[in-house]
Parts: sequence; structure tokens; C-alpha cells
Amino acid sequence: MEHLLDNPIFHALNTAHGHFAKGTDEVKYYLKDIAAFAGLKDNSAENLQTLYEISEPDSLFVVFSKTPLTIAAPWTLLLQIDMFQLVYEGPNVTEGANKELADLNHSHITEMAALVELTKPGPFLSKTIELGNYTGIFAENQLIAMAGHRFFPAPYREVSAVCTHPDHLGKGHAFKILQEQIRRILNRKEIPFLHVKNDNLGAIKLYEKLGFKIRTEMTAYVIKKVEDGEPENVSK
Repeated sequence: MEHLLDNPIFHALNTAHGHFAKGTDEVKYYLKDIAAFAGLKDNSAENLQTLYEISEPDSLFVVFSKTPLTIAAPWTLLLQIDMFQLVYEGPNVTEGANKELADLNHSHITEMAALVELTKPGPFLSKTIELGNYTGIFAENQLIAMAGHRFFPAPYREVSAVCTHPDHLGKGHAFKILQEQIRRILNRKEIPFLHVKNDNLGAIKLYEKLGFKIRTEMTAYVIKKVEDGEPENVSK
């Protein structure tokens, strides 16, 4: 039987994130400006074609798959990212919130987007913050580190957008933010999980120190609609 986390995007959009979803029973994607992710009940050529037909012109999506996925016309494959999926197996985090941490809201979106653009942890759009629980650390009134929540295939909730400004690395900011994210998720009787590039050894070491364990390999495919006359372009 397929595990929920084998297809986290589809299961999130089919359950707890249904209010953010567009699509059909078998092909779903997040509302524009929330997230650039699509989830297919199965990653078949037929469902990829359906996604093409029901989405807007020039749409760009990220699709996750545990097994190799063939991206063919009319889609263009822009990028393929090999990742690990990790699930939290550590102890309860019982201490209260760290006083250095601040809850982020819509007034911080410009700063959040700038930090994401600098550090490249993954897509962050104008309404991604609505996925909830973004926390950050400020230094001299500048946002220097943050993380929040993304996919929610209940009871699993993903920690995402984990990033620290390059000038402030090595000071334990990511550890503090991640520990708070874990605490909040566990307090809701949910299970934290996350994704990380499989060559990001520093991040993997940090996640394992916190109590995450690698569950499986996962690949993210960044795909774009090919309009008539546009060339195909495949990269990895």
C-alpha cells in the first residue's frame, strides 16, 4: 500500500489543503501565488496531459516522484532535483518558544521573498505565507533566518523554506527555528517531515541531529507548459 508521503503533494491537496486546490479528482495543483506544486494521483502520462489541459498558459509546476518520471511534450523539463525525504523520529520538544524568534506575517513578505531569492531554499510566492507558521530571526531589523510549513498530508506536516542569510551562518539560527517548528507540529499531535537536496550534506547533518531520519529518496521535476513553436529544453 502506498504511504501518504510517497505522494505528499497530492495527498495534501486531496485532504487538509483542499481549500488551496484546483483541478480534478486525480490531478490537483495549488492556487496561483500559493505554491507552484502539482500532485497527481499517479504520475502517468495521462495525468500529466490532463494537468497540461486544465492549467493556465505558461504554467510552471513542481511535481514530486519516488520513481523516475518521463517528462515529454507538451511539457518542458526545466530542472530535476534529487532529494531525500526525512521524517521526524526524535523526542518531544517541550521547552517554550525561543525569545529570539518572531512570527512572520504579510507585512514581512518582501523581506521573506528577498531572503528566499538569496538563499534558494525552494519556491516562495506572494501568498505562500498562507500555508502557515512562518517564524524568523531578525538582526538589526533585518530578517536573517526563517522557516515555515508547506505540505500537509495529515497527520504529516512539512517544514519548508528553511534558510539563513549567508552573513549569519554558523550561529545556530536554523537549529533554533527548526526546533520551534518541530515543537509546534508535535503540539498539534502531527508528525514533522521535510525534503532536502541529497547533496546538501550540512543541512542533512543538522536535520539528523534534530531527530529527523531519511525515509526515502524523492525527485522534484520542474516542468513548464510548452506553447506552440517553443523549443523543448531539458536540464538536470
